[in-house]
Amino acid sequence: MKVDREWSDGLPIYRQLRDRVVAMMLDGILKEGDPLPSVRNVAAEYRVNPLTVMKAYESLVDEGLVEARRGLGMFINAGARARLLEGEKQRFLEEEWPKIRETIERLGLTPDDLLRARRGKKP
Repeated sequence: MKVDREWSDGLPIYRQLRDRVVAMMLDGILKEGDPLPSVRNVAAEYRVNPLTVMKAYESLVDEGLVEARRGLGMFINAGARARLLEGEKQRFLEEEWPKIRETIERLGLTPDDLLRARRGKKP
């Protein structure tokens, strides 16, 4: 698993690990049917307690994104990415977009300004 080795103080490590796995699923790095790296390997590589990794993985199971297969490990469920995308879109529109829209309005940015900025040009 290729994730940043730095941990933030803002959230528990298990939650940060869960969020990183979710990001890998959204980015298409982990796909439906793919196995998650073993708890033991992740714990050793990132120097965290195996119980922390297990807690992160169990939260993914509780959300229905991952399934545990006895003796085989943890695997990404079918439809997990689509379910995540829908939830993330809704969260963005409810929590982040209003703040972004307010900043755009406060700064007097136009749609043309935003399109130019997207292309790397100055407003």
